[in-house]
Amino acid sequence: MGRVFNPYFQILVNEKYFFIDIISYDCHPFAVQRTSRATEAGTQADQTYDRLLAEILDGRLAPGAKITISEVAVRLGFSPGSIREALSRLAAEKWAIAAAQKGYSVAPISTEELTDLTGTRIVIEQLCLRAAIAHGDVEWETSVVAAYHRLHRIPVYVGEQAPRVNPAWVGAHMTFHEALAGGCSSPWMLNVRAMLYAQSERYRQLSAALDREDRDVDAEHKAILDACIARQADRACELIDSHLTRTMKILLTSPRLRDGKSAS
Repeated sequence: MGRVFNPYFQILVNEKYFFIDIISYDCHPFAVQRTSRATEAGTQADQTYDRLLAEILDGRLAPGAKITISEVAVRLGFSPGSIREALSRLAAEKWAIAAAQKGYSVAPISTEELTDLTGTRIVIEQLCLRAAIAHGDVEWETSVVAAYHRLHRIPVYVGEQAPRVNPAWVGAHMTFHEALAGGCSSPWMLNVRAMLYAQSERYRQLSAALDREDRDVDAEHKAILDACIARQADRACELIDSHLTRTMKILLTSPRLRDGKSAS
């Protein structure tokens, strides 16, 4: 299929890798692919964009947190102009909010947005799945099976004393869902799907602090895989709906979101 660039996020999407993680790093995995291009371009604005997006995604910059240009410039050692340019891009992509006379802040999160985001994502994922099932070839089938096998073999949690989500599993999880949609031939649908997935990951970060429920996520993934390989489009769409809706319901129990209160 080649490479597709998201016009909103400038996300590099390819047929195998598109990593997001929810564990704190100096540079969030979501920004790794863009960082390679930013290094080539050598612009401070690109590097600032990557760093701030990483901090928003993994929660170091909390929803609603104020982003001060002068503070970021000192912390990163970049010019205020490059910080301002990066923040303008983040605001255009709905990661940050620009307010007159108040500067920039991280976009808030809310139960209303999560519900809307999940419902929209389900529709797009189903469209991609139907297209992939209708047009995907043996290479698509192979990529999906391989992605599931890798995901199946990686433990979800690491750490005995204080278990946390395994960053390797998060990367494999994203690769699996991307592989499912990989047979879709529409760059626009894939771009929209990538945008929605990225926004969903910020909410998924909340799940790390929630009690684990009795849920066999691996079985859910295997059922979706089997339906796709069997070319059962209706079944696959039903399963992806259930899979994403169940995740949303877990996230809605977060103290930040429950009772209909926005987190900002």
